[in-house]
Amino acid sequence: MKILLIFILVTINVMAQKAGSHPYYELPEYSESFTAGTVASRLIDGLRKEDLEYRPTLESRSVAETIDHIHGMTSMVLKSVCKIDINPTEDHNFEEKRAKILMNLKSVSAILKTAKAEEFENFNINLRNHESVPFWFFINGQITDSIWHCGQISSFRRITGNPISSKVSFFRGEVKD
Repeated sequence: MKILLIFILVTINVMAQKAGSHPYYELPEYSESFTAGTVASRLIDGLRKEDLEYRPTLESRSVAETIDHIHGMTSMVLKSVCKIDINPTEDHNFEEKRAKILMNLKSVSAILKTAKAEEFENFNINLRNHESVPFWFFINGQITDSIWHCGQISSFRRITGNPISSKVSFFRGEVKD
């Protein structure tokens, strides 16, 4: 499994470099079939300094802190699905964190897309208290929370005068020319 993951990560990295962009510049084509894996995969598949520093109140997270939170959540999903040991607390600048988050999601998506239903039993979350909970908790936990925080960041960007480009079509998962 680790060799397959390494191969997938290298392939994705090469493809992203050839395209001159990052994973998820646009959403990949949708699957022709609906399986647990293709649906979970599709859920995973969509700044300036002042944007990163913005926080609406003293009690709330800044955008940079929210990105750290998303990085931690996507790393947890990657660790559970791909069975690799990673350290999301490493110190990275914004662009490196962004790239790592997107690579985490792309790697997990590739595994989920081809996973058989019975393999999802191996994707459990192992909590610090040694409790193990099923993959469903990722859907209503880390994956949904990460999507919610992306909306939060989008809203904060608009507040700081840096809205997302109007060329982005969230409905189609594309960037218009």
